Amino acid sequence: MATKPPTGDPVQDAPQVDAPLRAAAGLPAVAHSLKIAQQQMGVRRTALTLLRVNQKDGFDCPGCAWPEPDQRHKAEFCENGAKAVAEEATLRRVTPDFFAAHPVADLATRSGYWLGQQGRLTHPMYLADGAERYEPVSWERAFDIIAEELTALASPDEAVFYTSGRTSNEAAFLYQLFAREFGTNNLPDCSNMCHESSGSALTETIGIGKGSVSLEDLYKSDLIIVAGQNPGTNHPRMLSALEKAKANGARIITINPLPEAGLERFKNPQTPQGMFKGATLTDLFLQIRLGGDQALFRLLNKLILETEGAVDDAFIAEHTHGYEEFTEAARAADWDATLTATGLQRAEIEEALALVLASERTVVCWAMGLTQHKHSVPTIREVVNFLLLRGNIGRPGAGVCPVRGHSNVQGDRTMGVFERPAPAFLDALEKEFGFAPPREHGFDVVRAIEALRDGEAKVFFAMGGNFVAASPDTHVTEAAMRRAALTVHVSTKLNRSHAVTGARALILPTLGRTERDLQVGPNGKSTEQFVTVEDSMSMVHASRGRLTPASKHLLSEPAIVARLARRVLGEASRTPWEEFEQDYATVRDRIAKVIPGFEDFNARVTGSAGRPGGFTLPHGPRDERRFPTTTGKANFTAAPVEYPKLPEGRLLLQTLRSHDQYNTTIYGLDDRYRGIRNGRRVVLVSPHDAQDLGLADGSYVDLVSEWTDGVERRAPGFRVVHYPTARGCAAAYYPETNVLIPLDATADTSNTPTSKSVVVRLEQSATD
Repeated sequence: MATKPPTGDPVQDAPQVDAPLRAAAGLPAVAHSLKIAQQQMGVRRTALTLLRVNQKDGFDCPGCAWPEPDQRHKAEFCENGAKAVAEEATLRRVTPDFFAAHPVADLATRSGYWLGQQGRLTHPMYLADGAERYEPVSWERAFDIIAEELTALASPDEAVFYTSGRTSNEAAFLYQLFAREFGTNNLPDCSNMCHESSGSALTETIGIGKGSVSLEDLYKSDLIIVAGQNPGTNHPRMLSALEKAKANGARIITINPLPEAGLERFKNPQTPQGMFKGATLTDLFLQIRLGGDQALFRLLNKLILETEGAVDDAFIAEHTHGYEEFTEAARAADWDATLTATGLQRAEIEEALALVLASERTVVCWAMGLTQHKHSVPTIREVVNFLLLRGNIGRPGAGVCPVRGHSNVQGDRTMGVFERPAPAFLDALEKEFGFAPPREHGFDVVRAIEALRDGEAKVFFAMGGNFVAASPDTHVTEAAMRRAALTVHVSTKLNRSHAVTGARALILPTLGRTERDLQVGPNGKSTEQFVTVEDSMSMVHASRGRLTPASKHLLSEPAIVARLARRVLGEASRTPWEEFEQDYATVRDRIAKVIPGFEDFNARVTGSAGRPGGFTLPHGPRDERRFPTTTGKANFTAAPVEYPKLPEGRLLLQTLRSHDQYNTTIYGLDDRYRGIRNGRRVVLVSPHDAQDLGLADGSYVDLVSEWTDGVERRAPGFRVVHYPTARGCAAAYYPETNVLIPLDATADTSNTPTSKSVVVRLEQSATD
């Protein structure tokens, strides 16, 4: 039986704390998944829905972007995937009566957890200028309001069109098409805040900003290095792939400041043996100091160069550029400096080197732990150097593997959601649709917030996501949003961004992945539609919802974009927006004409022109060792080694997720693997550092970040938890700690917020 949402906001700074676990998944994961699913959906709906997750004829999980194997288990989902589905397929509803009972000022005082637990949005809602409450509004009036504000702008560049990763390929393509036909490239997306550093580094070095490996490559690998990533919480199905790789003989090195239960031991709930016995995954754990990864890979590269026969000379001569400059920089790497930067012991690095030299096929996987530092782009370039040295790109069982967080965040970028579009993409749009797209680069996330803050942007439109909670410098971001003339959020559920509004605001409720999408054609008949997504490994496949929509007032994302475009652009637009809304196959036909790799899209994604389950996009470095860079080859690089410097009495803080969390969506208040229950305002500190700083376990502190601008940024009331972190490092959950990160604290080149290297001092809390 589904339960009602909480009425009161639970206390989140008084958790129960036990020892962290040493294994992930197993029976507790199954029990927790079913508990949350049944609370949200009820027993029957839980069974019917979960058995369709990630199936070839089902819907793509709205959680992470980890790919599905060709042969799939009947329960092809993880614990956090089940939570994500339960949140979307919930029986709880947020109706106009809810908004009548809760003015915006009240919503602004609620936690993200409480807001998300209220359920699915059912009606378009409008907050008029000066009003205290959202009120229901018709779709026609909602589009009129948006059109009023957009057409009143002095320039199209005063509008910002943000995109979250869950948006389908079809909706993303239409969204960027509308924005560019309107006249702007202001298309920031959630990639700007996570894997932009990966895309920047990979585009420069190998010519394409995507990973080069498939699941089969992981299974064939001799060595898998997992750096700056916690699969057990963020991509749990990856653990199954690592387990299979281990069974095939692979070794695994884990590089992370925190020990993670999933990478220690994985109890696979899909097999009886896995459920109870489990598999040890990590062969070598390098507990690195935050931000020391570039120094580590640089020293490994030096040691490889010094080992006779270790370098793939033939590959380097034929396929690479910049080798001499790189080797000069690598040979200058210093042991003492590296040990300082990494916090590791010499013997640990030598053990890692032995595993590297014994491997003919190496994969390096990484996530936010590498991408959210000031020097993230040089760090990932150094990872590429490491792989190029031994010919580990374009070889089966080897390559780069940036693990994307949100389902279809990679597909959105492929569809053109990017503030700096390639000229060839714009040329193709112009040829296909007969208008001249703008060529000037637009705003990324950080630049969009600055533009709103400074009055350069006046309308903010978000296709999914929780922009306010996800962005850095919380007070600045919220003030910037409140300066807008209009904020619009296309959403399935309530979140913090709906309570931080412009002078006027709209909430537009949309279909979820789990729901049946019926569109009325020109003959008046309803036809069932499907959408497509792209996973972390460039596989494109269909997603078909089956549940009855949460409300008859919902529109799909493609329909919202198409209707908005017709209202704003009017008869001057030659684009067949009505046809696109009625039949998504027509959208896919146009995608096939604009974006390379999508030829014969409809036939290939349905299986009528290939194997069922979708198709893999081409990837020059992977498929034929063809590198579409400026030099025509894979580029070695030679950036100076950087790492964060830590003043005395300070700690280096990383922000992270709890286990009951996906991005800014809070499923519950537990972090089971880390031994934390019923609370979120905690800071994990090494017992040795805590002793040096006089911080007792269970004491309360304020986190105060220190930056050169002299502005005090404080996150108050965090419980100290003694935890086996790397020395000098600390960790706490976001979005609670986003307040500590200045808007201009970003990675070089990628402009990604530096959420993984925040210098903080811990002051006794006034509440202690």
